[in-house]
Amino acid sequence: MRQPVTVIDVPASSLLAPSLASADFFDAYRVAVPDARQSALEIYLGIVSRTPAWVTRLMSLRNRVVVLFGLKDLGHLGDIDAGKPASAYRVGDRVGIFSLLALSEREVVLGDADKHLEVKISVCKLEPPEPAAGGQPAVAVSTVVHNRNALGRVYMLFVAPLHRRIVPATLRTLGAGA
Repeated sequence: MRQPVTVIDVPASSLLAPSLASADFFDAYRVAVPDARQSALEIYLGIVSRTPAWVTRLMSLRNRVVVLFGLKDLGHLGDIDAGKPASAYRVGDRVGIFSLLALSEREVVLGDADKHLEVKISVCKLEPPEPAAGGQPAVAVSTVVHNRNALGRVYMLFVAPLHRRIVPATLRTLGAGA
């Protein structure tokens, strides 16, 4: 089942909220979750494990191009250890293309940084379930980017429009196979 995805503000309760004032780019999306008992990390793992094939192809293209300009080949969103349970992850571990920066039942923050930019992603459970959404449990998936130099700014000129298509498309798969 494809989940509806809504553009929202980064939740004030998110660990990313204090960094918004200095951010060069940020956005957030709300999506219903099929199981409110899952931790924020379990939800994230479920999202990236069903990354659409076209997103994986775009990441491959991105990786081939950006290494020519000194940026990292990140791999793919879904490059996770399918056999590793969420409970085995610790702050500092790699989870696909990101490092685990903060971990709680309610919110997981992942990120990556290089000399050009710093990216942080949050999956934050929204509490309580919103009446406008039929009382269904949901998460906010937020992204915050801080550019560190001109190359980071140029990179984001190309990536931001794609990001606004990739994230909702990936989030819509959340209920698939659940």
